[in-house]
Formats: sequence, C-alpha cells, structure tokens
Amino acid sequence: MTTETAKTAEPARLGRKRDHSRDPEILDAALDVLAEVGYESMTVDMVATRAKAGKATLYRRWSSKADLVVDAIACLKRPVTPDGGPYVPPDTGTLRGDLVAMVKPKVVSDSNRHLKIMLGVTSMLSSEPQLLETLTEIMIKPRIESYRVVMQRAIDRCEVRPDIDIELLSSLGPAMAMYRSLYERQAPSRESIINLIDTVILPAVGLSAPPQGAHE
Repeated sequence: MTTETAKTAEPARLGRKRDHSRDPEILDAALDVLAEVGYESMTVDMVATRAKAGKATLYRRWSSKADLVVDAIACLKRPVTPDGGPYVPPDTGTLRGDLVAMVKPKVVSDSNRHLKIMLGVTSMLSSEPQLLETLTEIMIKPRIESYRVVMQRAIDRCEVRPDIDIELLSSLGPAMAMYRSLYERQAPSRESIINLIDTVILPAVGLSAPPQGAHE
C-alpha cells in the first residue's frame, strides 16, 4: 500500500468533541473571580485556576474574557423551573401575590455576592461599552417580561383596569433593583422590593396593600 493509499484509507479525524459538562463550574468560578477582583483585574487564567480547569479548555470555549463573563451572567440571570424548563411567573390568583412570589429570599452572603457581581458588571461596561445591549437582554428584559406577564394576568382576571401602563409598571421593579445595586451600592433586599410593590406599584393600578403587619 502506497503512502497516498494509506492516507486515503485512514478515517478522517473529526477532532475531539468538546466537553461542556464542566461549564456550570467554570461559569460559577468566573462569577466568583469577577465579584472578588472586578472586571479589569480578572483574567481567564484566574478563572481556570479557580475552577481547576485547563487554561486551554477555557480558551477553546471562550475567545475572550468578555465572552466568558457574558455567558456567566446569562446563567446567573436565566430563571428556570426546578426541572430545568423555562421560567413561568407564579400564579397565586392576585397581582400582589404574584409579584411577591417572584421576589426570592436571599441569605446575606448571596446578596453580597450578587452586589459585587453587579459592581463587576459596571466596571465591565466601562471597558466594553458595546456589551450594554447584550447585558440588558440578559439582565433586565427577562425580569421585565415576568412583570408584564403578571400584570396582564391581573387585567385578564379583571383585578385591575385594562388601561394601566403595563410597560412602565413592568420596568419599575427591575429598574429599582439595578439602581440600588449600581448607584447606592446596596444589594436589593426582599423587603425593599416588597415595599416598592406595596407603596408604588399597587397604588398605581388602583389596589391597596395589606394592612401594616400583614406584609410578608
């Protein structure tokens, strides 16, 4: 068999199939590093070390630090059901019940980490302003859509009048959470968001909050 024949007979090499099974660990490590050192000081090598993964693995999967952080933020912000399906806002039968049910309790350590990640995102946008639209799609719009869904439910059940400004009201919760994180440098607490629901959103649609002391 000639050399040329041997080359023809040899099966084509397809290359090693990429293993994405460790992606969640790597992305979580990226968030940890982002929270600890900020975007400017963060490196892909630091993430590889934290995740105990080969540097080549990360560089094959993500072509830049920005790509890695965007994927990590997307995983952090992607709401899912316990079985991994797409997130559907809770339907409790009332607008307030739905809005409050969307506000997940967080322990202090989770809130502090979230705040540091948000501050890291701020520094990222200073370095990579072209990513603003991408991060808005990831971080803001899904939350606005959840509010929009529960507002429409309230209209459909005739709980609120049909002419309410759904777009404006749906943006209030996410906007205040981002403002508190990025400008006041405080993690938005469950209590502060529920207070926004009771003192701003409900009165805006003509509903009253429960009596003082009956709040969650």
